Amino acid sequence: MKTFLVPVDFSTTSENAAEYAVALTQDVPDAEIILYHAYSTISFSALTDREEGSRKMVTESELNALKDQLKPSANQKIIIDSEEGSFIDNVEKYVLSNNIDMVIMGITGSSRLKQVFMGTNTLNVIRHINIPVMIIPPEAKFKGIKNVLFVSDFKDVARTIPFNTVKKVLDFLKPNLNILNVDSEHYIELTDDFKIERETMEDKLNSYNPEFSFLRAYDFLDGIHQFTEAKNIDTIITVPRKHGILTQLFKTTHTKKLAYHSHVPTIAVSK
Repeated sequence: MKTFLVPVDFSTTSENAAEYAVALTQDVPDAEIILYHAYSTISFSALTDREEGSRKMVTESELNALKDQLKPSANQKIIIDSEEGSFIDNVEKYVLSNNIDMVIMGITGSSRLKQVFMGTNTLNVIRHINIPVMIIPPEAKFKGIKNVLFVSDFKDVARTIPFNTVKKVLDFLKPNLNILNVDSEHYIELTDDFKIERETMEDKLNSYNPEFSFLRAYDFLDGIHQFTEAKNIDTIITVPRKHGILTQLFKTTHTKKLAYHSHVPTIAVSK
């Protein structure tokens, strides 16, 4: 991984995500970080070419100001880009046409309305692109990534988990790998179905020496939060599905713990 897209809306949160991206990739050879902004379309026929050009100039002036605040290493190159149009559509096209390896973006909201809006935007990015999306909580500061938690429902993992993409993320981060399943039905002994799925996970990820944990909890988001605290987890990896963990992260009260108020980023790896 060497090309990282950082969407910027000039909020404190998106600027923090840009700072996190620079710190995260400081030792990546030839790393390229793209600060990107999509400005909205104005459908006034009276808009002159000069006014249209000035909108792009103002946007790029702000992007350059953010670029000047960042402190890249000798390995890194920071560039800016801006386009008119829909944020989701633009990001999807940009990722495809520019060989982006990972999107790194912030998420927050000072009000419930903003939280819904920002959460929906983030989920739509994840739904529309097939590369990893790293979501940076508003207060997150990069302090190294040593321990990663991969959360799985352990259902048909051979078919539903994009292991090649997960491996690229792990090769990039080089962490200690924890694999967690949270289920209200876990007892002392795993069921045969869980044992079969674990064997598949072990076969696919054995080179990363994963440590497996099976936690009994009636609220799996609380279980994840407790495990993250106990194991000093730096980043959570998940494979979002319809009605799956990531969707719930942005729809339940636990959102405030793991998305809006947590210091732990989440990496969504889409199938």
